[in-house]
Amino acid sequence: MRELDVNRLRVLMEVAHAASIAEAARALSFTPSALSQQISKLEAELGARLLERRPTGVTLTPVGAVLVDHAERVIGELRQARAAVEAAIEAQPQRLALGSFATAAQVLVPTALAALQHRYPRAELSLVDIEPPEGYGLVTSGDLDMLITHRYPGVAPTPHPGLDRQPLLDDPLDLVLPAGHRLAGGPADRGIGLGRLGDETWISGAPGVPNRVCLETLARRAGVEPRVAYESADYHVILALVGAGLGIALVPGSMLAGADRSRVSVRTLRGPAPAREISIVQPRRPTALALELTAFLHTSAAALTRRPRRGGP
Repeated sequence: MRELDVNRLRVLMEVAHAASIAEAARALSFTPSALSQQISKLEAELGARLLERRPTGVTLTPVGAVLVDHAERVIGELRQARAAVEAAIEAQPQRLALGSFATAAQVLVPTALAALQHRYPRAELSLVDIEPPEGYGLVTSGDLDMLITHRYPGVAPTPHPGLDRQPLLDDPLDLVLPAGHRLAGGPADRGIGLGRLGDETWISGAPGVPNRVCLETLARRAGVEPRVAYESADYHVILALVGAGLGIALVPGSMLAGADRSRVSVRTLRGPAPAREISIVQPRRPTALALELTAFLHTSAAALTRRPRRGGP
């Protein structure tokens, strides 16, 4: 078997990330037909089909998924090699691409990025919105220098070979009730057991979304089956629905600083406090800019942790 062509591996990787030959062609400044030819040549060399073509886009075959996993590592190593050479000749560009989920992008990232930009005014910084568990492959391939991600209780960890993951913040999950709820007026420091909430209407993400998996895991341990009537991935929407009296929800403490306490009541759950783990994922040899941004992010996380947690209305 002939050695694999790196350029064709890059084409396959971009098609896999975009889930579309047309979108990948635009990103690479090629025509779709040219990219299709490259994929066809790669499939011919391997003697295996790599993509399933559908009207809505493309998906990887099992063989294609294996090859993309290796391609991300190969391209990532080549990009790191290029960066190392440029650093050796004092020509390394000051760029940093960060991926983050929405909550962290709102409460942790702005202060940290602003501090880094102030320190390096000419640095080219960028931010991409990525919801977990996505993004690991983009760090492996070098498209992202860092990723801020999370894991809720009950959600399986995402494998990340070749990458380092370090904890940034434990974001506690609080029970949010409408202000007029029957349990809203209790002492702020007295937790509420999920077993008392079996007849409640819940507001959470769609089935399979991490916060929904977490809710179902915690409820199952308490012996109840949560009835989710309203689904949203946006915690601002969830808080608005709770404030309108439509149901109750589990909400990370980082999202509650600006909550309208005249409309909602925040209570802790009884027993060990559940929390989502917020982490930083980056290559094992991060850039100097990434190391500095990591320090600024830890400062932002420490400031957020010091905010007082208030219960009651």
